Amino acid sequence: MAEYYFARTLDAPMEEVVERVTEELKKEGFGILTEIDVQATMKKKLDVDMPPYKILGACNPHFAYQALQVEDKIGTMLPCNVIVRVTEDGKTEAAAVDPVASMQAVENERLAEVAGEVRNRLRSVIERL
Repeated sequence: MAEYYFARTLDAPMEEVVERVTEELKKEGFGILTEIDVQATMKKKLDVDMPPYKILGACNPHFAYQALQVEDKIGTMLPCNVIVRVTEDGKTEAAAVDPVASMQAVENERLAEVAGEVRNRLRSVIERL
């Protein structure tokens, strides 16, 4: 199975990793549109305990606009999700979706070009953490 994400595990507190991810995303022109606290949501909705887990909805307006111009339903796959979670061994993992993998079902060559550029930027963010 092909990888659908880029990940890196760090020996740092979760909130520090969230801040670092946010800063690295800014360097690549992304902002955070949404932040979902999965741990809190699962506790509230299902009364289950789980390790800290956040989903950050990252968007680069320039590339989002380009993608929407060539594929008007691509909003169903936006924004690009980046997760930050505490692993079983107490470390913190950051992972970003690979937009090329997630959009491969859309047969649109122009969209593939945009997804490729976004992939490069998200991979760089994870590598720099």
